[in-house]
Amino acid sequence: MTTDTDALNPELKAKHRKMWASGDYPDMVETFLTPLGPRLVEFCEIAAGERVLDVAAGTGNAAIVAAGTGANVVASDLTPELFEAGRGRAADAGVELEWAEADAENLPFEDARFDTVISSIGVMFAPHHQLAADEMVRVCRAGGKIGLLSWTPEGMIGALFRTMGQFMPPPPPGASPPPLWGGEDYLRELFGERVAFEKLERDVLEVTAFQRPDDYGEHFKQRYGPTIAARANAEKEGRAEEFDQALTEFCAEWNRGSEEDARFEMEYLLAVGRRAG
Repeated sequence: MTTDTDALNPELKAKHRKMWASGDYPDMVETFLTPLGPRLVEFCEIAAGERVLDVAAGTGNAAIVAAGTGANVVASDLTPELFEAGRGRAADAGVELEWAEADAENLPFEDARFDTVISSIGVMFAPHHQLAADEMVRVCRAGGKIGLLSWTPEGMIGALFRTMGQFMPPPPPGASPPPLWGGEDYLRELFGERVAFEKLERDVLEVTAFQRPDDYGEHFKQRYGPTIAARANAEKEGRAEEFDQALTEFCAEWNRGSEEDARFEMEYLLAVGRRAG
């Protein structure tokens, strides 16, 4: 188990949980993020009978699909407020899985419990990357798989976090930017010789759910915890209009469609490796 005092700070954890419980993340999943869960499960080749842990599972976008293969799945997240939507989706899909409140930096599971440990745009948002990576390795059995789907630093979400970063307070001690998880070399550094990555592949999520470019930004301002937090801090500093303008310019820059038919391409990295024996 992790013992780092900064990482285990209950005030930091409560703040992080509150951020992700704000807005309406389940609606974001339904609007345009749903394809990512099946993509990761397929990439990991999850099969019936496997013991699977989804770290920072959110509403279970990947976990529910994994359960549909016949795997024995635990969906864990620091923000259990997201589980209600997940349970509804699981019921609709006709699958059963376990839901567990858990901190990615201090997982409440015994060593080597799982055959496969996955995370789809989830664990990357744990502030202390090395601790989260260490925990994923710890709970995975020797020879088991670790599978990740993460936004890339060079892609649209990487750019979004750089844009929002201008308006956010300083990060907590030891925290690192989430999109770093989407870099191949960075993953190799995090996991070292403990995980041999067999497949590394970049792809894009095409988003056509928004009519105008700025509709994308408005969707994030209303539903996405990090964007809500960034704008709230900007407003506190008297920079709300500046934030809104920056987000409008960001949406225009990344729009690959037209002014009346927006289209965005959000790059992500898929990674699957084997835990060393």
